[in-house]
Amino acid sequence: WFAKPTHPNTVNNSASSKYLKEFLDEMQPGQIREHLRKFTRLPHLAGTEQNLRYAEQIKKEWQEFGLDSVEMVPYDVLLSYPNKSQPNYISIVDQLGSEVFNTSLAEPVPEGYEDVSNIVPPYSAFSAKGQPEGDLVYVNYGRTEDFFQLESDMGINVTGKIVIVRYGKIFRGNKVKNAMLAGAKGIIMFSDPADYWAAGVQPYPDGWNLPGGGAQRGNVLNLNGAGDPLTPGYPAKEYTHRFSLKDGVGLPKIPVHPIGFHDAIHLLKNMGGQIPPNNWKGALNVSYRTGPGFTDDFKSQKVRMNIHTENQVTRIYNVIGRIRGALEPDRYVILGGHRDAWVFGGIDPMSGAAVVHEIVRSAGRLLSKGWRPRRTMIFASWDAEEFGLLGSTEWAEDNAKLLQERAVAYINADSAIEGMYTLRVDCTPSLHTLVYDLTKQIASPEEEEEGVSLYESWHKRDNWTNDRDAPRISKLGSGSDFEAYYIRLGIAAGRARYTKNKKTERYSSYPVYHSVYETFELVQKFYDPSFKRLRAVAQVRAGLIFLLADSHLLPLDVNQYADSLRKYAQSIAQLAQKHPEEMEMYEVSFDSLFSAVENFTVAGRDFHERLQTLNKAE
Repeated sequence: WFAKPTHPNTVNNSASSKYLKEFLDEMQPGQIREHLRKFTRLPHLAGTEQNLRYAEQIKKEWQEFGLDSVEMVPYDVLLSYPNKSQPNYISIVDQLGSEVFNTSLAEPVPEGYEDVSNIVPPYSAFSAKGQPEGDLVYVNYGRTEDFFQLESDMGINVTGKIVIVRYGKIFRGNKVKNAMLAGAKGIIMFSDPADYWAAGVQPYPDGWNLPGGGAQRGNVLNLNGAGDPLTPGYPAKEYTHRFSLKDGVGLPKIPVHPIGFHDAIHLLKNMGGQIPPNNWKGALNVSYRTGPGFTDDFKSQKVRMNIHTENQVTRIYNVIGRIRGALEPDRYVILGGHRDAWVFGGIDPMSGAAVVHEIVRSAGRLLSKGWRPRRTMIFASWDAEEFGLLGSTEWAEDNAKLLQERAVAYINADSAIEGMYTLRVDCTPSLHTLVYDLTKQIASPEEEEEGVSLYESWHKRDNWTNDRDAPRISKLGSGSDFEAYYIRLGIAAGRARYTKNKKTERYSSYPVYHSVYETFELVQKFYDPSFKRLRAVAQVRAGLIFLLADSHLLPLDVNQYADSLRKYAQSIAQLAQKHPEEMEMYEVSFDSLFSAVENFTVAGRDFHERLQTLNKAE
C-alpha cells in the first residue's frame, strides 16, 4: 500500500495553506444535506442488519472518494435489546394485582415514517430483567445529593422501593448506580418538560420540543471506559476470553425503564408523602410529592415494572479508511465518529457522520489534484457507541501499542449540531491555539453575519469571560468516542459542534435526544435549514485534521498546556482552602503540585523558544 508520488509542493507551507483553502471550500451544504438524508431513512441500531448495510455503503463510497484503503473491522460485543414477544412497560396495580394503568409500549411515530419497521421501543439498554412491585419514591434527578437529601432531610429510606427520577444533570447510568446503592429494587426515568422543553417552542413536528409521548433511550452501564463489558482491557475478538454474563463490567443489578412525561403524570399525580423543596419540582401539573406510595385514596395501589430486556453477544463493524502520509506515514491523525443510532439518528450521530462523509469526499478531491498529507490520516465510522463507546474502545484496545507510539491527535465527530446559537469546542489545551487560528479562516454560517469570521461570531456569543478575551473552549469530559484515545491512551483530542445559548436555554442536551423524533426533517426544518452550520462544523473538524496532518511542524502548543495546568492546580488548591481543618489534619500540601507545574511551564517555554530557531528546510 504505497503512496502515490508526492506533489513537489507538499514540502512548501504556502502550498499547504493553498490546499487548506481548497479543502475547506470544497465542502458543500447541499452535499452534507444529501449524506444526512441518505443515512437517516431507516433505523440502524448497533448489531442490526441495517447498520451493517450502512457500514458497507460507507466503505464503498469512501473507496470511490479515493481513500488509499478502507476496511471493515468486526468485534463481538455484549449488546442489549428488548424482547420482541414480551414488551417492557410499567403498570399501576390494585390490591388484587390487576393492572389499572400501563405505560405506552412505543412512541407515536412521526408523520412519513408510519410504514417503517424495526423502530426499537424506548428502553434502557443493559437493564436487569425482572418484575419488581412496590411503593414509588420520587428522587428528583437521582443524584448523590438528591438521595442524601431524601434520607437526611426528609427521613425517607428507599430500600425495597421503586424510585422515579427525572432525566438531566448527570449521566443516566449514574442515576441507576445511585438507586442501586440506596437499596432501590427498580428505577424509572422520565423526561420532564422543565428539562426537555425550550420556551415558546412547539413539540415536534411543529417545533423541536419533545412530545409528551416521546422518551429517551440510552444505555445504563457504569463502564468507566472498559468498552465491551465481557472483555475489559482486550479487543472482543473470537479468540478473547470472556467473562460470564453475571460478571460483566458495569451491568446494573436492578430493572430500569424510561418513559415520556404523559406517562409520568399518571405515576406522579397520586403520590403521597411530603411536598419536596421547590428545586425538586419540574414543569408538570403534579405536586411532585416524594411518596413512598400513593395518597390515602390510592394507598393500596403499587407500581410494577415489567422488564424483559435481553443481553446478547453480537457482531459489530467499524469502518476504517486511510490516506497514507507522504513524509511521516507512521504518524496518525484520526477523525472518528459513530454510525449506530437509537432510531434514525437525525442529530445523534448522523449529523456528525454526514460531516465526516463530506470531509472524506473533499479529501478525495484534493488527492485527485496531486495533494497528499505529510502524515497519515485515518477516518473511522465507529459502531455501538450508544451501547458504551464499544466500537471505538475495542479498536483502541486492539491497536493500543501502535496508537500510543504513532497517534498525533484524535478529533471526534459525534453529533455536529445540538443548538442554533454558536460553535462549541472541547479539547486538550495543546490544541487551543490551533482552534483559534483555524476559526479565523472560516466564515460564520449565520445569515446576518456576511463577511464575519467564525472566530468573531463565536467570540461575540461565548466569551471566555473570567481570565482571557477569547471564545470559550471547554475541557473534554467523556460520553463519546474520544474517551479511550484521550483518557486511556493519552492522545491529544478535540471535538467541535454547533450548540445552544447556555445562558438562556437551560434544558438538557436537546429536547428530542435519543427519541424517534430525531429525524432528517428535524434538522432540515429547525436546526439548520441552509445546512451552513453543519458546513461550518465540517470545516472546523476538517481544518483541524488537515493542519495536524499537513503542517510542517505539529501545531501543538505546550505553553497553553502549562497555562491550563496552572489554572487547574489553582482551582483545586482554592477548593481545598475551604476545608482548613482537614488540610491540617491530613497534612495536605500543594507545594509539590505547584512545583511540578512550574517545572513543566519552564520546560514548555524553553521548548517553544528552541522551535523559533529550528531550521525548517526539509
